Amino acid sequence: MSVETMAVPKQSSSVVPLAMIAGLFFIFGFVTWLNGSLMPYLELVLSLTPFQASFILFSFYIAVTVFALPSSWVIRKVGYKNGMAIGLAVMASAALLYIPAAKTHWFLLFLVAQFMMGAGQTLVQTAVNPYVVKMGPEESAARRISIMGILNKSAGIVAPLVFTALILGGMSGATSQTPSAEEIEQLANNLVLPYIYMAVVIGIVAFLVRISSLPELDLEEDKEEKLPLRDVFQFPNLVLGVVALFLYVGVEVIAGDTIGSYGRSIGYTNFSILTSITMSCMVFGYILGIVLIPRVISQQNMLLISAVLGVCLSLAIVLGSNESTSISSVFAFLGMPAIPNTILCIALLGLANAIVWPAIWPLALSGLGKYTATGSALLIMAIAGGAVVPVILGAASTIVDRQTAYIVMTPCYLFILYYAAKGHKLRSWK
Repeated sequence: MSVETMAVPKQSSSVVPLAMIAGLFFIFGFVTWLNGSLMPYLELVLSLTPFQASFILFSFYIAVTVFALPSSWVIRKVGYKNGMAIGLAVMASAALLYIPAAKTHWFLLFLVAQFMMGAGQTLVQTAVNPYVVKMGPEESAARRISIMGILNKSAGIVAPLVFTALILGGMSGATSQTPSAEEIEQLANNLVLPYIYMAVVIGIVAFLVRISSLPELDLEEDKEEKLPLRDVFQFPNLVLGVVALFLYVGVEVIAGDTIGSYGRSIGYTNFSILTSITMSCMVFGYILGIVLIPRVISQQNMLLISAVLGVCLSLAIVLGSNESTSISSVFAFLGMPAIPNTILCIALLGLANAIVWPAIWPLALSGLGKYTATGSALLIMAIAGGAVVPVILGAASTIVDRQTAYIVMTPCYLFILYYAAKGHKLRSWK
């Protein structure tokens, strides 16, 4: 993967461009974490099994892996700003595709729409991320990245609430395990207007980006030596880091996007807003990371704690009670509703997951030198874990019950624990 040297024209202020970039990160989060509400919705409307529903996530996240490198090529051809506008236009088109999918109840069309939405978002993200680094002092780049991350996850709190209000609002039968034909038809029709709104809003943003004064990043031809991909496999800390990141993205997606589906399966009434709780825990974890790292604790030790917490919570989900609300009752004085322990443990995985991504990256790239760009490309490809691991969960649920199937997360966290404790230190396979 080629490296690009970028420079932004000097401006008196970067507040407006950064505000525009921040808005894009909110849109990314809204679209991404809407999947957590879309899964149980489609299970209802299309009578999907958990395994079938897992392909809703697969089709979205596999697009990231498929289009990561093509997106870089597109941006080299049309520039960063045009690349963002094109990506947003693809996302708007994908939003419109959900409408005939809902009208026809055709699952394959939903999957195509998901894939298109993921592809468009990949192009926009590939273009927008360098702006966060370059539009401001280099020494404060990490702070800007953290703020964008919080915006992304905060959108995950809002998206399920909006989805519930617009699509499930006023439908008492929406929580039924076996809704009537009339209720299914109403649910399908309710999807039309929100996705029209989404297409219009994203389309307007695409137009504004295209005509904006957002500075173009200067591209220079990569003059570095072309390095064979196979050479990076000599670094155990990178290879194991890619595996750890693959598994992490998988469990992050499971925690955020399957919680609503699981809540519906055990009869929890407000299942469509459960993703919001997971994202709230994740935002809290981000804030903790900003406050504590590195003043109080190192990234490595924070990753270690996160992995241990992930192992404990994943086991608690499998072994916990769907009837008991003892954990949430402890926080009843704060106004927390009664939530079954198993659901709350899934939500708390958001806290365990929050700083895993930013902690693995520097450990995996440590000591790579001239191979850093290639290593970064492999780490980006590891996002495919968000496509694969939820499908494994769905497949497991066809063999055992849905609660027991969550055991697939335990070995994922155990590997992350190994990487935090030892794997990242390895510099040779011997």
